[in-house]
Amino acid sequence: MALATTPFHPGEHSAQTRAGVTGLAERVAGFIRPFMPAQHRSFFADLPFLVLAGDDGAGRHWVTLLDGPDGFIGSPDPATLTVDARPDPQDPLAERIAQGGEVGLLGIELATRRRNRLSGVARRRGAGFAIDVRQSFGNCPQYISERIWHRVAPRAASPARASSDLSPEQIARIRAADTLFIGTGQSRAGTHPSNGFDASHRGGAPGFVQVIGDRHLRIPDYAGNNFFNTIGNLLENPAIGLVFVDFETGGLLHLSGRASIDWDARDSGDPNALRMIDIHVEAVLERPGALSLRWQADDADLRELVVIDTRQEAEGITSFQLAAQDGARLPGFRAGQYLPIELDIPGQRGPVRRTYSLSGAPGTGTYRLSIKREAQGVASRHLHDVTRIGDRLRARSPAGGFLLPDGSGPVVLVSAGIGLTPMLSMLHELAAQSPQRPVWFLHGARDGAHHAHGAELRTLARTHGAAQMQTHFSRPRAGDQRGRDYDIAGRITAQTLGDLALGPEAQYMLCGPTGFVADLRHGLEVAGVPLTHIHTESFGPAS
Repeated sequence: MALATTPFHPGEHSAQTRAGVTGLAERVAGFIRPFMPAQHRSFFADLPFLVLAGDDGAGRHWVTLLDGPDGFIGSPDPATLTVDARPDPQDPLAERIAQGGEVGLLGIELATRRRNRLSGVARRRGAGFAIDVRQSFGNCPQYISERIWHRVAPRAASPARASSDLSPEQIARIRAADTLFIGTGQSRAGTHPSNGFDASHRGGAPGFVQVIGDRHLRIPDYAGNNFFNTIGNLLENPAIGLVFVDFETGGLLHLSGRASIDWDARDSGDPNALRMIDIHVEAVLERPGALSLRWQADDADLRELVVIDTRQEAEGITSFQLAAQDGARLPGFRAGQYLPIELDIPGQRGPVRRTYSLSGAPGTGTYRLSIKREAQGVASRHLHDVTRIGDRLRARSPAGGFLLPDGSGPVVLVSAGIGLTPMLSMLHELAAQSPQRPVWFLHGARDGAHHAHGAELRTLARTHGAAQMQTHFSRPRAGDQRGRDYDIAGRITAQTLGDLALGPEAQYMLCGPTGFVADLRHGLEVAGVPLTHIHTESFGPAS
């Protein structure tokens, strides 16, 4: 793909190639867009703070947090984000925001683990500023520690403390951290959409950031979406900014320096690290009480569940039925939501946290997770290889906003691979609550061995009289029979959806690998389907 048409720059391409995910740009180009979809705009507008990345005009990269009152973030149109606040003068990005220029932005909810990223150009606007969007995309929720927040009365900022190396107290804070934010950036000649800055999140069990010395840190790079925005930027420009948040006091510890990539993490001591980012600190700025927000660990709804049944649904996919220890009914959930869980896995520094879509029928009083075993998946391998009936795990309340739209118009549920799980739950909900609502259920699998929940889907189709099913096998086996095991040989495409000719009232729910979702969404948009009628959820690495 020519660089003029890809959202990725050469550094990101190089990192993707080094990691063995060549061809990624073609698969996910439609996932990174030059505007914010409606979900992102409303998401940002509800946030109490933003994470910003940029430089200080002298070439040093920094990242910071900016908070404000309810409604201080707005979006008058899909290409613009407005912020009715400015950084404190002691903030390392105060001058950049005042003067305008390229910035990266991360919106993140620590309570629900949702996050969205964008990059663009900041400009002054009244008492605050606006950002003209260049790139916008969602992000997976792994490694985010859930926290709930509250505000305290604003106070005059305490004096910032600057130094060139870390104090023992600062080192202790870093070693205890389970969260940090990174700012990187690069600019090539011209106006390529990838020019500018990126703000991203990193998380893990306390101690995941290794302090080698008072000017040297090592941060693990875990499995993610394979976009390699951070590492790709560092290959082009090694400047980096970090910020650690004191969630109890609102303090911010900013670091600026230069980074290099260690592509061989075997000696890192972290079994989950795929690479390591070595950071040589050049400047430290500590800002006590910089924020009016305070956070605490969101453990109020953490409960212990017991595995009451397991079932192999297809090759590499197993369902786990979970119930309360005392046999009481578990809190209800909406079809399309996910369950945050915690696992104690030997050899890991702390609890391993993951989110999995609920695949069962709402209202049963139990939860079902249908999980694919990933070769590099710490949690999925443990669940498949070790977890048995009677074992226990911890879970929080179901959450997530990927929900069936209201109304009685046609609904098209489209999935690939393990993206089937929320769609299956939605079909259960529709069969029970809206049996007359027209539903098209399209699912793509490799072949019969990899097609999960086939019998359950056929039963639901009979129960829901207005449902029509269409199963695609991309590589049918010799024993797979068309008309019995599947309907169409080949992948689901935007043309497949267009051929349904459902009219302007249809609502499309898309779930699957990032590239699959991006292709379908782009095709629907080109066909004139309103953005408000396209609802998406993607999972796992983009490869």
